[in-house]
Amino acid sequence: MFGPRDARVRGWFLLDSYLPTFFLTGAYLLCIWLGNKFMKNRPPFSLRPHLIVYNLGITLLSFYMLTELILATWEGGYNLQCQNLHSAGEADIRVAKVLWWYYFSKVIEFMDTIFFVLRKKSSQITFLHVYHHATMFNIWWCVLNWIPCGQSFFGPTLNSFIHVLMYSYYGLSVIPSMRKYLWWKKYLTQAQLIQFLLTIVHTLSAAVKPCGFPFGCLMFQSSYMATLVILFINFYIKTYRKAPSRTAVKETPATTEIKNGFHKDYFAAANGLQNNKKAQ
Repeated sequence: MFGPRDARVRGWFLLDSYLPTFFLTGAYLLCIWLGNKFMKNRPPFSLRPHLIVYNLGITLLSFYMLTELILATWEGGYNLQCQNLHSAGEADIRVAKVLWWYYFSKVIEFMDTIFFVLRKKSSQITFLHVYHHATMFNIWWCVLNWIPCGQSFFGPTLNSFIHVLMYSYYGLSVIPSMRKYLWWKKYLTQAQLIQFLLTIVHTLSAAVKPCGFPFGCLMFQSSYMATLVILFINFYIKTYRKAPSRTAVKETPATTEIKNGFHKDYFAAANGLQNNKKAQ
């Protein structure tokens, strides 16, 4: 459908065939369905040590990808406005290797949802959460096979930076003594929205002043980012802009929908963390 694959990534783990990505995505969705059934009449797991290790691991991986992408694109003299797929030589291969880790990190992040299931946080497994996790893994299989470097570097660079902040926050929030210092979650949501908007602007800049990067890929990426903007704006409005009515305030405890200043839907894009305990 998309033409010949990029020969530079031939033989890389999970890339030659789409079937592993397809089946891993199917297994992810099946685990959500079966996991909720399995946990229905069982007590939730705490998983605090697992969450600390998991969040630390994702934070370190994100920091590696961020620094390596910055160094590789600087070495290759990447053009911020538009960068094609073949002009930077070895730097393009270096970028592609980091982006493979970015693709692989999306299957690791399926564990965000698995932790929700095991901790019986089914209300947090929303459309936004599952849509984002399932689609990113599949989209990046395509990216790695056809556009594994060049203009593709920008979104993962921003996202890796956001994930350093986000997963470090989640890891710290598992530690009870740290929760009183974690006042900045609202700004993570704002940073995510800015990330999506900047990625759209950067992607469209290559369409306005092209450099040989595939036009169809630019349009698809812009459209996908637009869906995330819409979903996150919807979440942001529900979380921060709608003041609860007096009746709702009287009838609903403050900790039911809003925790530390955050609506429960925020965790649609987050991983399995406590949010049902009283704010410190």
